[in-house]
Amino acid sequence: MSAVELNARAAADFEAKLAQTTALLQQAARDYAPLTPGEAARISQASSLGAEDMVLSHLINTLQLDFGIFVLETGMLHPETLDLLTRLRATSRAPVEVFTPTTEAVVEFVKREGKDAMYKSITLRKACCQIRKMEPLSRALAGKAAWITGLRREQSGARAEVPLIDSTDKASVKINPLANWTWGDVWHFIALNKIDYNPLHDQFFPSIGCAPCTRAISVGEDFRAGRWWWEDEAAKECGLHVAQSSILSKALT
Repeated sequence: MSAVELNARAAADFEAKLAQTTALLQQAARDYAPLTPGEAARISQASSLGAEDMVLSHLINTLQLDFGIFVLETGMLHPETLDLLTRLRATSRAPVEVFTPTTEAVVEFVKREGKDAMYKSITLRKACCQIRKMEPLSRALAGKAAWITGLRREQSGARAEVPLIDSTDKASVKINPLANWTWGDVWHFIALNKIDYNPLHDQFFPSIGCAPCTRAISVGEDFRAGRWWWEDEAAKECGLHVAQSSILSKALT
């Protein structure tokens, strides 16, 4: 059974949530339009190429909003994810930028700690995330006043209070247009619009990150149980979606 067949169940208030999401994206396009004609928009979508992000990219392209899209290609993504990235770049109206980690930093880390360092301790796993995700993120957000994510409150307890607009970090406002959506809403929209998605979702991967750090989940497991499954639940974030002011300062040191 495909992820669409398994999950596409819209909530009763789906149409209202879709209207809210559309209005929020359109308002963001106005609020963060280029200050000078011809310049790039001051807002981009951060895409992990998961189901939520493919929904947002579809909306951005369909609404013809002047947003960029960026992907953090960590060097450890699944082949299926890389194939989807290729397809997105070929079909997206919005420009898709790819940010990769600094080669020297990756080589030095692997040489010092080993290619399986992420399994040895939370500290080493987060150090790997710092090199492969956080430092590239700081470059992706340079010069941007805001960014768009696919965060949803339903994804985990740590994200239960995700707001539609998070202005905690004044330098880079985070906009979460799907905060109110359910997993069923996401897949209903994918089915309705025939949106391309990562085939790993059909293999019970609801949350897809780097290949060594992602596994399929079983019936009854938490949505993010397949991410860093060997760690304590409280540690299961890479840093992308915690307080950004502290994250970016760490990423730059």
